[in-house]
Amino acid sequence: MTAQPPEPSPLPAPSTELRASHDDREAVVEQLRDAAAEGRIDLDELDSRLEQALQSKTHAELAVLTADLPRLNSSASQPPLVLKGGMYGASRGPGRWEVPGHVIAHGGVGGVKVDFTRVECRLTEVAVEAHGETSGVTLVIPDGWAADTSGMDPGVGGVKNETTPDRLPGTPLIRLTGSGGVGGVVIRHPNRRERRKLHSNPTQG
Repeated sequence: MTAQPPEPSPLPAPSTELRASHDDREAVVEQLRDAAAEGRIDLDELDSRLEQALQSKTHAELAVLTADLPRLNSSASQPPLVLKGGMYGASRGPGRWEVPGHVIAHGGVGGVKVDFTRVECRLTEVAVEAHGETSGVTLVIPDGWAADTSGMDPGVGGVKNETTPDRLPGTPLIRLTGSGGVGGVVIRHPNRRERRKLHSNPTQG
């Protein structure tokens, strides 16, 4: 009689056993601190939940800590922001605007500029898909933000990362993908003219 192979062990349900990352734990920590600031939980409970959050290994363990708190209107869940340069160009900023988790920029003939210098972004990472096409894409990020351009195809126009690598805690990483096309893609911090404008109008909306 031929022995039957043992049945494979069932896999853990991904919805409850998915491992949590450092960013996942940090997001819960921020939500708990906000809840304490709003008076939803007291300081003793905050300390207890923070300790559990930092020790949590799965998404299920983290979910228990925020199950009785209002859900955040997360920018990460919003649809992508799509900017198309077209014939006359397109831009977003430098005023205050809500940053989604995904931005798509097509330079077209007129070019695209995305200015993050006045935004308040609580995301740990923003995915930017940039296509330089004919006239290019320019991204301006505040000092202290960092960028990763390793996923970019330089194309003919190239990709210029003129940012500093010194990322401040709590600031997002701009992760670039796409192609430089003919016009190229540039990501940088504010230039002198933009800095003067920021300093002269610090509360511009």
